[in-house]
Amino acid sequence: MMMGWDKMRAMGSGARRAAANAAAMLLLAVLAVLALAAPANAWWNDEWQLRKKITIDASAAGANITDPIGTTPVLVRLHTGNFRFGSAKDDGSDLRFVAGDDKTPLKYHVEKYDGLLSEALLWVAVPNLQPGAKAEIWLYYGNKKALAAADAKATYDPDTLLVYHFNERGTPSLDSSVWANNAQSVGQPAEGALIGNGVRLTGQNPVTLPASPSLTLAAGSAFTWSAWIKPAAAQPNAALYSRRDAAAGNALVIGLDNGAPFVEVTTAGAAQRSGTGAPVAPGTWHHLAVVASNGQVTLMLDGTPYASVAAALPALNTVALIGGDTSATSSAPIAQAAPSAAAQSPAATAADGSAAPAADDAAAAAPVAVPAMAGFAGDVDELQIAKIARPAGFIKFAAVGQGPDQAKLIAFSVDEETGSWLSGYFAVILKSVTLDGWVVIGLLVIMAALSWVVMVDRSGYLNRQAKANAVFMKHFRAVADDLTILDRGADADVATLGGRLSAADAKAMKASSLYRIYHIGAEEIRHRFRNGAAPVLSGASIAAIRAALDSGVVKEIQRLNRLMVILTIAISGGPFLGLLGTVVGVMITFAAIAASGDVNVNAIAPGIAAALVATVAGLGVAIPALFGYNYLISKIKDLTSDIQVFVDEFVTKMAEFYSADRPDPIEHHRMAAE
Repeated sequence: MMMGWDKMRAMGSGARRAAANAAAMLLLAVLAVLALAAPANAWWNDEWQLRKKITIDASAAGANITDPIGTTPVLVRLHTGNFRFGSAKDDGSDLRFVAGDDKTPLKYHVEKYDGLLSEALLWVAVPNLQPGAKAEIWLYYGNKKALAAADAKATYDPDTLLVYHFNERGTPSLDSSVWANNAQSVGQPAEGALIGNGVRLTGQNPVTLPASPSLTLAAGSAFTWSAWIKPAAAQPNAALYSRRDAAAGNALVIGLDNGAPFVEVTTAGAAQRSGTGAPVAPGTWHHLAVVASNGQVTLMLDGTPYASVAAALPALNTVALIGGDTSATSSAPIAQAAPSAAAQSPAATAADGSAAPAADDAAAAAPVAVPAMAGFAGDVDELQIAKIARPAGFIKFAAVGQGPDQAKLIAFSVDEETGSWLSGYFAVILKSVTLDGWVVIGLLVIMAALSWVVMVDRSGYLNRQAKANAVFMKHFRAVADDLTILDRGADADVATLGGRLSAADAKAMKASSLYRIYHIGAEEIRHRFRNGAAPVLSGASIAAIRAALDSGVVKEIQRLNRLMVILTIAISGGPFLGLLGTVVGVMITFAAIAASGDVNVNAIAPGIAAALVATVAGLGVAIPALFGYNYLISKIKDLTSDIQVFVDEFVTKMAEFYSADRPDPIEHHRMAAE
C-alpha cells in the first residue's frame, strides 16, 4: 500500500510539473507574439499615430555608390502609393523625420505639399551617409495637434551657398540656403519639371544671380555647381551658366555645344574649354555638375565624370546668369579662338606699302572683343552652388536620388501604427462603441476581475495544501503503534519513528486536508477507547470509522473546489455575453445606416468593428479562465487522489494496530529480543 501511495504521489507531482511547464510555455508564446507584433524600434513620440521606414540603399544592390557621400539633403517623394495623405494634416505640418536610431530628429523642409492631389516633395538632411551601405530614417505623421517644424535654412550645410527650387511664380527665385542669395530677375515657370516646378529658359530671358560677398570666388578656390537640365534643342555654343569679369579677363562658363556639355575657364583672357563628349538628347532630363579643386575642373553628367580641364578657377565677384551670356572685352586673345587671316601670315602690308605692325603688338595696343554666346533654351531645375568641392559620391547620390532612378536608392516600408492604446486604429474602434456595447464590456470586465481573483486565491490555497500534506505524511508514515499520537499536538511525549514532532511541524500540518481527515479518525478511535476498553476494534467499528472518514473526504473535496464555479461561468458565459453585445451592436449599426440612407464602407466599418470589440472582450475573459481552470483542476485531482489514498492507508493501519489477533506489544518485543 505504501509503495502504491508513493507511486501515485509521484504521478501527481509529475502532473503538477507538466502543468507548470505548460503554463510557462504558454507565457513564452504570448510574449513571443507580443514581441513580433511590437515595432522593431521604440516609438519616437506617442503623439504621432503613424510612422514609415525609409531605406536609403547605396550598396551594390541599390544605387551602387562607391565614392564618399557624407551629409547630404535627400529628396523624399510622397504619393498615394507610399503615403496616406488622409491621415496627415492638410498642410503636412505634422510630418517629422527621425534618424535610424529613432531618437534624433532630422532637419527638413517642404518644397511642395498638396494633400488634395496627393503629392509632396520634401528635402531631409541625412548625416554621414556611407558608400556601399544602407541607412534608415523614419517618417512620422498623424498628429493633428503638431505645429510646423520645417526649416529650409537648416537642411543645407553652411558650405551650400545657393539653392533654387524654382517654385516661385511671378517673383524672383528664393534661396533656400542660409546665405539668402535670392535671384535678381524673374524666370518663366516650367510646370511639371523633374522636381516640382522649374524655370523655362528661351535664350532671351536669363535669370540673374547676385554678386554677393558669399558668392565671390577667389583665385584657385574650390567650387561645386549642379543643376538638372532639359535642352529644348541641340544649340551650338549655348551658355547655361555664365560669369564674366571683363576688366580682369576672367570667366567661368558652363554650357552645351550641339548638345555636348562643356565647361570653359578663362583666366586673364586665356580660355580653356573641356573636351567634347557624347551629346545629350533634347527633351530629356540630365544632371549636370561642375567641381573645381586643386587646379582641376571636372564636368560630371548624370553622376559620372564626363570631361575635365586642367585649370584653376579665376577670381570672380560679378553677377552670374542662368541661361544667358554677356559679351566681354579681353586684353589678350582667347586660347581656343581661331586666328584671323592676317594673323596666319608672318606679316601684313599696309595700304601705302609699308610694313604693318605684328599681331601681338596690335593685341597689346587694343583689347579683343569676345562675342557673347547664345543663351541656353530649355528647362532647368534644382540649381545648387557650394564653396567646396563635393565628393563624387555626393554628386552621384544627387543624380540618382533626385532623378528618374530614385527607386534604386530610396525604398518605403509599410506604415506602422503607434504602440499606444490611446491612438491609432484601436482608438478609432473604441470611439465607435455604442452604449449597449460598453454595458456588455463592463460586465465582462467585472467577470474577468472575479475570475483572476479566484485563480490567484485557489492557486495559493492548493500550493499551501500540497506543502502541508507533505509535512503530515512524513510523520504519519513514522507512527509505530499508537495511530492517534499525531493528534496530541507538540507534546514532549509525542515522538515518531522519524523523530520528535516539532512545534513548527505540528502547526504546519494542521493546515493540511489530510490532517483534518486524520483528526476525524483519531477522534473516533479515542471515543471507542475512552471507557478503558481494550484497544481492539471490531469490523463494524472499523466500518463506522471509515464512514466518518468518507464524510470528511467529501467536505475536503468541496473545500478544494470552492469558487471554481466562477471560472466555469467565465469560460462558458464570457463568449456568449460578448456575442450578445456584438449582435446588438451590428443591429444598431444597420439600423442607423437604414435611417440615414448612407450605404458605404466608411459608414459600416466603424460600427461593425466596434461591435466586434464585445466578442473580443468575451474571449479575453474566457481564454485565461479556461487555462487557469484546467491548471487548477489538475492540482485538485492530485490532492483528491492523495486524500483517497490516505484514507485507504489510514484504515489499513487502523485494522493492523487494533485488530483482535494483534500480539501484545510487550510480548512482541520480548519475543523479538529472544
